[in-house]
Amino acid sequence: METKIAIFRGKKVRRTIYNNEWWFSVVDMIEALTDSKKPRDYWYRMKKREMEKAGVDLSTICRQLKLESADGKYYTTDVVNTENAFRIIQSIPSPKAEPFKRWLAKVGYERVQEIEDPELATKRTKAIYKAKGYSENWIEKRMRGIAIREELTDEWDKRGIKLQREYAILTSEISKAAFGLTPSEYKNLKGLKRENLRDHMNDLELIFSMLGEASTTEITRSINAKEFPKLKKAAKDGGDVAGKARKDLEKKSGKKVVSKQNYLEYPENEKLIEE
Repeated sequence: METKIAIFRGKKVRRTIYNNEWWFSVVDMIEALTDSKKPRDYWYRMKKREMEKAGVDLSTICRQLKLESADGKYYTTDVVNTENAFRIIQSIPSPKAEPFKRWLAKVGYERVQEIEDPELATKRTKAIYKAKGYSENWIEKRMRGIAIREELTDEWDKRGIKLQREYAILTSEISKAAFGLTPSEYKNLKGLKRENLRDHMNDLELIFSMLGEASTTEITRSINAKEFPKLKKAAKDGGDVAGKARKDLEKKSGKKVVSKQNYLEYPENEKLIEE
């Protein structure tokens, strides 16, 4: 299951791919369309109103999937696919609804295109990073890191890892061994909340992340790890490869690889990403 954040007119809308289609966070949609300070309360009242007025239970067109929250943890939340997102919008009296409908239609069309030609997804991701001001060199490393991460998670999936919690534990093992920090600790160091940690790493941080995950994939395959404890051990061993290389570089260069800097501090230049 792939999770991302989309941006609609400055508002973040969490979404995830499930059964090969996009599913959108209902409360994020409501916040984007109404500017409500309490979108969950708005959603509760809206469901009650629709039931009383039209006898329609909006909960039946939703399903619950885990999405990342502001604290970096994953919680079960109501989501709808593109088709039912339009049904939710119809229940929201807002002048912002029409452009949101057009945006959803465009997202749905792009997803169909990406299924037919996966390379389009890569091109769009590169274009988004470029528009945000990231350098070409950084983007290439980031895209390579995404490919390495996908190869690793595919390997975990083949070996029985299905729960988001299990993926988080294995990822944490790699991070602790490679950087001495869990992902949540790393985000705290950089002052991040909902932002993607790797989008705020400099070149060396990305390189050592890739090394840790690529090493984990190779070790997992070489020992044919299947049970979770063995996969966890392989994750630590893979992270250790990157951790030892990082420490060696720090010793010889006299500089720390792990940085407090984040891209948010440099919205108009490439100081962080060219370090």
